[in-house]
Amino acid sequence: MAKNSYNDIAEAIYLSTHGKSGAMLSESLNDIVNFLNRKRLLSKSKYVLEALNKIVDRTEGRIKVKVKTVKNLHPEAKQELSHILQNKYNAKHVEIVEELDEKVIGGMRIQVDDEVMDLTLKNKIGRLQEYLTNA
Repeated sequence: MAKNSYNDIAEAIYLSTHGKSGAMLSESLNDIVNFLNRKRLLSKSKYVLEALNKIVDRTEGRIKVKVKTVKNLHPEAKQELSHILQNKYNAKHVEIVEELDEKVIGGMRIQVDDEVMDLTLKNKIGRLQEYLTNA
């Protein structure tokens, strides 16, 4: 099943459960599990749940950001990055997950969903080299 199909299923789950509680929510969740079982998708529920989490995060104004650096960010830099990303993505809350990578000489690599901002020194040198060889 294609990735879009997981997103479609997650969107349908979100729409069918949003705003429901109690017995109505329980009935909807039962129907969802039965549907996934009939379509033999229970083994793929991990992917559906990942897509559903993205939908809920987007709806509630939350973004999760992966930041690769050679060392941990200073609290001030982390706060500034969070503020910049809140403005760029119109988010209410930014969750930054730091990942240390010894291959990053300097700078950082930021990933928000499928978008990657490569602000590493290696990337900048590569772009400069490409510019100079094509000029």
